[in-house]
Amino acid sequence: MEHALQPYTALVPRTDKLVVQKVGHTALVTIDNPPANTWDSDTLHGLPELVRHLTRDSDIYALIITGRGERFFSAGADLKLFADGDAGRARELSRLFGEAFEALRDFSGVSIAAINGYAMGGGLECALACDVRIAERQAVLGLPEAGVGLLPCAGGTQALAWVVGEGWAKRMILCGERVDGVRAERIGLVEECVEQGQALGAALRLAAQVSRQSPTAVRYCKELIQGARQQPMNSMLPRERERFVDLFALEDTREGVDAFLNKRPPQWTGK
Repeated sequence: MEHALQPYTALVPRTDKLVVQKVGHTALVTIDNPPANTWDSDTLHGLPELVRHLTRDSDIYALIITGRGERFFSAGADLKLFADGDAGRARELSRLFGEAFEALRDFSGVSIAAINGYAMGGGLECALACDVRIAERQAVLGLPEAGVGLLPCAGGTQALAWVVGEGWAKRMILCGERVDGVRAERIGLVEECVEQGQALGAALRLAAQVSRQSPTAVRYCKELIQGARQQPMNSMLPRERERFVDLFALEDTREGVDAFLNKRPPQWTGK
């Protein structure tokens, strides 16, 4: 690792089940809710607050999320929460799941899921909310909700189909098929498959590459790429050109061009 991980002292987390550390311009968020790193009310309330804080921190360019331990990235929701069939509780929890992962999706920098084990249900939906996914080869990814009479309620039906196509989304959601890290890379569910124990290191290296990019240019590019999901591509082309011109009002744009021409690393200020 390029730098040692340090506690992220600029924030007092709402919950100790989300551990926040910092290395360079990267925030590392570890889901620490044993035994399976499930999502509960504490973490679902805490994640949006954390992401909003990191978005406001001009020194943070990338966010990595991973799971504590060697077996689970996250097993999603604890099904005991739904055991009594209370529709009111189901409505509240689905709202919390949606708000948490939509906040992660809208993080202004680059978000990377380091999938170190099982990513099931809401665990996979969390990873799908990230910009990039890196999985260890033994990891198991799936959306098994229909097998217990439920369905993915935090973007899974939409995001999975967008990432892997309708066919594989139907295999995984309608047929309950699970994939390991190797197959996940083959179908495009993850961008990289690595050996066991290597996901976090790979994610940190990728996040370090982000710090060499202009943070404002990255934010604009991410906005444009994700905007293509909501509307036809041609409708985003004028917006793309407008954002390109907007960059020329920034010091970072002049700095980036000057650094390239003078063969030196750029010094970004976010301005």
